[in-house]
Amino acid sequence: MLTKIFLSLSILILSGCTTYKGSYSYKQPKSSKKTPSAVLDSAPSDIMKKNGEPVASMRPYTVLGKEYYPTVVAIGDTFSGRASWYGSEFHGKMTSSGETYDMNALSAAHKTLPMNTVVRVTNLDNNLNTVVRINDRGPFVESRIIDLSYAAAKEINLVGKGNANVRLEVLGFEPTGTKTIDYKVMSAGPKQEILTSFAVQIGAFANINGAVETQKKYASFKGYSAIIKDSQYNNDKLYRVWLRGFRSEAEARDFIAQGYFSGQFITRE
Repeated sequence: MLTKIFLSLSILILSGCTTYKGSYSYKQPKSSKKTPSAVLDSAPSDIMKKNGEPVASMRPYTVLGKEYYPTVVAIGDTFSGRASWYGSEFHGKMTSSGETYDMNALSAAHKTLPMNTVVRVTNLDNNLNTVVRINDRGPFVESRIIDLSYAAAKEINLVGKGNANVRLEVLGFEPTGTKTIDYKVMSAGPKQEILTSFAVQIGAFANINGAVETQKKYASFKGYSAIIKDSQYNNDKLYRVWLRGFRSEAEARDFIAQGYFSGQFITRE
């Protein structure tokens, strides 16, 4: 069992600037051809600026001589990859957002999108779609980009098959955190969100002792700090070790490219 669980989570390396190829892909809307700095410069004042200047968490910054820009996710952005679903074994348990997971609500888990992002998920095998709100982190499995609730999976005939190729489209950001998406509130909200506070998973353990030893060993590694995140996986407790402190996806990708750890991939808190 330990062998099956230990690091069954595989590498997810996101590469490129606007398009990520392989099992996980992302493409900005065709209408947007701006560089990250241009996006920041032209951002609405109530979203990313204060007194005409980018707020501190959104300013370009330099690490080891290289300049980075926080990642921007906007309405209309699309992603593609494989979707899976999770149901009764997680029903009633706490999600990464602090909410209680409800398998009958239209929700989903995603590795990096902001909590309360609302996305349309289209099953490319049958063209059925559903709209969900991100309230959890995952799925921590190679090639999977989203874990749907049972209700959402049922709407696109995913329950029996287990997984399928899907396309995600960002519809907006629901600030209320309610189980029922409030489209009126969402439409009045921001059109873009900034992605910061990325982490890189460097290990996953069925035994807490292995996680603690790894966390201590890499408590301060290359300027990043290690923490332990506990979760459920295949109905068993899993202890994941994350390095955190990456302020953009590009910084995390560059770290992964150094090959310090096997099986590492990007996530967010």
